[in-house]
Amino acid sequence: MSSDFEGYEQDFAVLTAEITSKIARVPRLPPDEKKQMVANVEKQLEEAKELLEQMDLEVREIPPQSRGMYSNRMRSYKQEMGKLETDFKRSRIAYSDEVRNELLGDDGNSSENQRAHLLDNTERLERSSRRLEAGYQIAVETEQIGQEMLENLSHDREKIQRARERLRETDANLGKSSRVLTGMLRRIIQNRILVVILAIVLVVTILMAITFSVQRH
Repeated sequence: MSSDFEGYEQDFAVLTAEITSKIARVPRLPPDEKKQMVANVEKQLEEAKELLEQMDLEVREIPPQSRGMYSNRMRSYKQEMGKLETDFKRSRIAYSDEVRNELLGDDGNSSENQRAHLLDNTERLERSSRRLEAGYQIAVETEQIGQEMLENLSHDREKIQRARERLRETDANLGKSSRVLTGMLRRIIQNRILVVILAIVLVVTILMAITFSVQRH
């Protein structure tokens, strides 16, 4: 599983490097090339998000005791993704202003306020995105804690089941021992009764012999 995660990491690193390079080139390109470059970056950003989702799924499959390191790396990648999206938004805003100025022949003074307004809206969206990301992270951590609790409960249940099995085996052994002891006691009692009977018979025989001998004399 860790090899799959590392493969996704390598793909993500290569993809984000390409996106960073293209975002930096957008403002310097001619209008036609800018439009094509913007569309290309949008596509690659979607691919990067899909890679993050795959990596997140891989992390969830890692045992809890080994998950911490990968979770920290995921947080770093998500922060990097957020920065790329922010840089791309700013690049697109600058690109949109340039296109608007070219179409309207504007000298750029009137678009300055619009740019500031758009940047302000972008900052608000970023803050909302960060809050959503924090909420998502809390949900993931809560899920991890729940999984750990379930695993602990499962281990405890297995221990209880093993203890029950040992108790059952002990009860069975005690039952066998009790039956053996009962049989031995029964045989001892039978032997003692037999000895008593033999003693009585012997005494009676001796008495009869003595009586018969006296009568003859």
